[in-house]
Amino acid sequence: MGAPDKAVSRRFAMRLVMGAVAAPAILRASDALSTSGRVQVYAWQDFFDKNTILADFEAATGIKVELSVYGSNEELEARLTAAGGRGYDLVFPSVDTAPNYYRLNLLQPIDEGRFSGDRVIPSIYRTSVTLGAAHRGRRYLIPFDWGTEGVTYDSRVFPVKSGELSYGMLWDPKLGRKALIRPKSVLTGVALYLDAAGRERSNRGMDMYRSEGDCRRVMEASFRFMAERRGNIGAQWNDAAEATRGFTQAGCVIGQTWDTTGVLLHRAVGAHWRYGMPREGGLGWTDTLAIPAGAANLDQAYALIDHLMKPQTGAQFSESTGYNSCASGAEMFLSPAAKASFEMIYPNQKVIDDIWWWPMQTEFFRTLRAEYAAKIAAL
Repeated sequence: MGAPDKAVSRRFAMRLVMGAVAAPAILRASDALSTSGRVQVYAWQDFFDKNTILADFEAATGIKVELSVYGSNEELEARLTAAGGRGYDLVFPSVDTAPNYYRLNLLQPIDEGRFSGDRVIPSIYRTSVTLGAAHRGRRYLIPFDWGTEGVTYDSRVFPVKSGELSYGMLWDPKLGRKALIRPKSVLTGVALYLDAAGRERSNRGMDMYRSEGDCRRVMEASFRFMAERRGNIGAQWNDAAEATRGFTQAGCVIGQTWDTTGVLLHRAVGAHWRYGMPREGGLGWTDTLAIPAGAANLDQAYALIDHLMKPQTGAQFSESTGYNSCASGAEMFLSPAAKASFEMIYPNQKVIDDIWWWPMQTEFFRTLRAEYAAKIAAL
């Protein structure tokens, strides 16, 4: 095989940050599994529809997928907590929220005899342990997809590229009511901006995890900064659908969003919509596969995990959502359009190196973020 083109090499760059690229996993006998029954799935609302990935799985295995969806980690946590870890066979928590599940014993450990870690990009599989995927020496979470929260913007208004953006652009006094924010994560974006500008030092936001006092100091400074500029807020969002409507219906021209918002606007609405990384660093996240403690259909759950972590399925997932799959070898099956999207967001190595990965939540961070998010929502 010849040298990769630029778009492919940028996709490989993330792996070079964390470790070596692995060859696609060899398909196992379980990939041709013929079984029956059902599997109850609770997933992010923009992950799946019934006509593609899940339909392929049903056709190949005879297992019926019963899909329910949620729009936030808090919604997933609340549902599993209320049900005592029962009612679903497969869920998709973000890795940094793991302590919230471990505290109440809501998940069961992954049987690594039934799922081999070589299905995942090796470096991400290893790194996920330090981010929350393991508890008391056992793995509970399998990395499923990764992406960033950065800035979606109308390039006709802001003629800049990824890496040249700033969280501070949302708060320019000349902008008016045209900024889109999510209360619970805009805190971190503003904290990174204030730190970089020398206005409220926070060790690049990490002081929010150091102590309760430091966390309140940084969040209070960030809130005061936003409150003084409340006239810039055009809309707020909490899930993917609300984020899209902020641009298509509420008149926002810039916002701090997940990557899929800008990518899909660029593809489906207009090429002037762009998504990129602010120079202070995009917020990096990893969603995972997990089996609730009270799962009733384990064979079917592992069969679906096996299907979802095939490189072909990973590429299909990336094409339909705009997120990056953690399945080893998925990039080999991407279309030119998907590769171009990656190039748009991560045009050089520095942009990737500067990603700020969400740490594991501490209890004081979780409590204070909820307090300040409520204040921001009321602005």
